[in-house]
Amino acid sequence: MKTRITEMFGIEHPIIQGGMHYVGFAEMAAAVSNAGGLGIVTGLTQKTPADLAREIARCRDLTDKPFGVNLTFLPTVNAPDYPGYVRAIIEGGVTVVETAGNNPASVLPFFKQAGIRVIHKCTSVRHALKAQSIGCDAVSVDGFECGGHPGEDDVPNFILLPRADETLDIPFVASGGMADGRSLVAALALGADGINMGTRFIATQEAPVHEKVKQALVAASELDTRLVMRPLRNTERVLTNAAVERLLEKERRLGADLRFEDIIDEVAGVYPRIMREGDMEAGAWSCGMVAGLIHDIPTCQELIDRIMAQAKAIISERLARMLG
Repeated sequence: MKTRITEMFGIEHPIIQGGMHYVGFAEMAAAVSNAGGLGIVTGLTQKTPADLAREIARCRDLTDKPFGVNLTFLPTVNAPDYPGYVRAIIEGGVTVVETAGNNPASVLPFFKQAGIRVIHKCTSVRHALKAQSIGCDAVSVDGFECGGHPGEDDVPNFILLPRADETLDIPFVASGGMADGRSLVAALALGADGINMGTRFIATQEAPVHEKVKQALVAASELDTRLVMRPLRNTERVLTNAAVERLLEKERRLGADLRFEDIIDEVAGVYPRIMREGDMEAGAWSCGMVAGLIHDIPTCQELIDRIMAQAKAIISERLARMLG
């Protein structure tokens, strides 16, 4: 299947693995890229630019296919060493960067000069238009269904994707609710040039997370996510657990007086405990509503092959029959 995204990134299938904290290690990215998609190493999971440089080298040892690096720009007082991370990406010969969070305009010239393609994650049409105007090559349009930060507009993909199609000139992929061939065909029909999957890739054999995390996704339904930190305008969709319900109780009780410090135990530094140790009650962790469509733990190759086979069958058989 050829789309503007496969052509731009030099990949076989229009499927991207989104950057995920404590999931996007070299083995995850390489498995997706080897299966014909675009794997993504999560930059800020690596503590220092030197660590990221080593992870990029490790990924290159595991695949000869294109892969990318996610670099999220956080609104924080003690900012990471972004210039160092940018240098590590450029010197590592990475060809694609997925940016997220704050406006990436300050780093775009460096990536452009190095010939690196940039795809920026956006949760609204206005943000996607801004990304286009500053020179991003593509955008990942995240609907309200997505795991992690869905923004504050609450627009689901059945509206957001056609609006992006009406408005954008650059290619975009659909993110949020993407799980299978039906998702891919729907995204293409709504104007996207591919899909971005996060939560679905956690439930694969190669995902470097504890088995309890994978089993939690298989067991979850589409009703098992919650929105936290909404009063702080930093909304995050997470899988419910005891810590999440505690957090939500604090939000209800404190109301407008809620401060980040009130919920720090439930959200700060919990990812290593969850993803590595399988402590499923440690805190809040990002998960999309797509958990309701996750029923098994295949290899990345099996998953991507299945998605493409299903998509092609839907297009060439079911939809073709409808045309008579």
